Amino acid sequence: MKKTLIGLIFAMFSFGSASADAGVNIGVSGAGAIFGATATETDVGTTVTEKNTESEIMGAGYISVFVEKELGPVFIGIDYVGSTLETEEAQRNVRDCGAKADSDSCGTGKGQNDKINKVKVEFEDLTSIYAGVTLFENFYAKFGAMTVDVVTKESLGTGSEYGNTSMDGVLIGVGGEATLPNGMFIRGEANYLEFDAVELIASNADNKVRIDGIDGVAAKISVGANF
Repeated sequence: MKKTLIGLIFAMFSFGSASADAGVNIGVSGAGAIFGATATETDVGTTVTEKNTESEIMGAGYISVFVEKELGPVFIGIDYVGSTLETEEAQRNVRDCGAKADSDSCGTGKGQNDKINKVKVEFEDLTSIYAGVTLFENFYAKFGAMTVDVVTKESLGTGSEYGNTSMDGVLIGVGGEATLPNGMFIRGEANYLEFDAVELIASNADNKVRIDGIDGVAAKISVGANF
């Protein structure tokens, strides 16, 4: 996916000189989105391995900036979100039995050593590279690739930590544009976004979290200028 992002960036600047009439659009967008995700946490105890799966619906509002290159009816652009999107903190009590405890004694509480795991995830530097085409006079469709940094904020009963990673994804969208005076324009846009699954393993290798992909829809309003 990162090779795709680099390739699209290269294409935007390489083909920018292909048309003398090609313009550059610069603007800012405000978006509201709803995302759904399912995550599974696995905790390997002394005698018992526990799994906990949770699904979450998260609403988010964010602002981004974008720059585009027009090539006739086609445009290629980059969109960047500078703010951090974060989930609510999830907390789970994990029961770990002593090495001499059997499953029955663990179930009745003998030799147990309860731990508390707290995990929150932050998404930073959401970047989209996209291409679009004008289908009608003021209507367009677009598709692109995305990448976002995944930063974990956790407190595990084992004292270990999860590392950070990144997620790649794709987007498709449709929108309409209206021209304003002095080279300005305004857009309304709807997008579908989907990120690939990712797995995080704790430093002690006893805990891991798998995010089974994230998908969502976003409505966006943009204001920009053409140069």
